Amino acid sequence: MATWEEGALISCHTVELWQQLFENHKQIKKLLVVDFTASWCGPCRMMAPIFAELAKKFTDVIFVKIDVDELKSIAEDFSVEAMPTFMFLKDGKVVDRIVGASKDELPKKIETHRGPA
Repeated sequence: MATWEEGALISCHTVELWQQLFENHKQIKKLLVVDFTASWCGPCRMMAPIFAELAKKFTDVIFVKIDVDELKSIAEDFSVEAMPTFMFLKDGKVVDRIVGASKDELPKKIETHRGPA
């Protein structure tokens, strides 16, 4: 089973790792925030250090980064059409999303959704 350290940002490079993280998050009842990104995306590069800082700040939340070109099938499963897209999942279900580089909205949405399910 996939595990992580508190405050860590997980770069997911395989479908298998994503499936482990997804199943694990459902069992431990933590908010999972997924950054769907791309190496060629300027706004994504701008948001990367912000996302990493939020992972350090909100240690009770799981932060995962997925490159849409590397794991296209996962991006398609979540109907990601623009980058960056941030998905907020609880108990295996999408509870919210942000499309675009909204550095002010991201921490607010995390605060909103990180409490008990």
